[in-house]
Amino acid sequence: MRIDNQALESRQIRGLAGKVNDNRCTLQWLWPAEVEAVYVHKTRADLPHDEPASLQGMKLYTKDEYKANNGYHERLEDIGAVRYTIYVTELSAGETILYRQQEGSNQHTVRGAKAKIYYSIQYKSGLFKKHKTVQIQVMSEVPLAKDVLCYVKKQGGPPARLEDGTLYPFVEDFPPGRTVLPAIEIGKDEMIRLFFTDGRHYGQLFELIPE
Repeated sequence: MRIDNQALESRQIRGLAGKVNDNRCTLQWLWPAEVEAVYVHKTRADLPHDEPASLQGMKLYTKDEYKANNGYHERLEDIGAVRYTIYVTELSAGETILYRQQEGSNQHTVRGAKAKIYYSIQYKSGLFKKHKTVQIQVMSEVPLAKDVLCYVKKQGGPPARLEDGTLYPFVEDFPPGRTVLPAIEIGKDEMIRLFFTDGRHYGQLFELIPE
């Protein structure tokens, strides 16, 4: 297998669009008249756009299949955004050739399921102490970069938003599974809460759930 540039506009994928309903992804595109087959490549959208090194994991899809099914369909169980790339393909001298498109019209990104992030905050304090100890636990279905989450501390009650108190970043990434963070000390009348550092962006990828 090798990947070459597609020089002929008449053989390029155009109008690629996709939607997800009930975890079922549908892709549709304008199929070039002289193209009989394509390879469908799927990868996480947050990863670098590396080209496939082999045909493993890719799906060969013919024009006849596309017409019979009115598009390309597959069950999407991936978490987060997913990038699809459609490669026009042909067999030349026994070798499979895939054609890249420099302008990217053969690529489309869809939203998969949101990864769930569970968290708990436990407080411990003594009767005559001026401070209390806080234990934060985070349980994530996927790896998390340290800048996805932060916590906010507020005096007199739990913070309602990022700006409602003092913001503190986390210093290490979170692996999948449960992470018990080192205990911290705060004032006796202070409370904390976890937030996304960028709710508009990360809220599309993750669901933050208090336990």
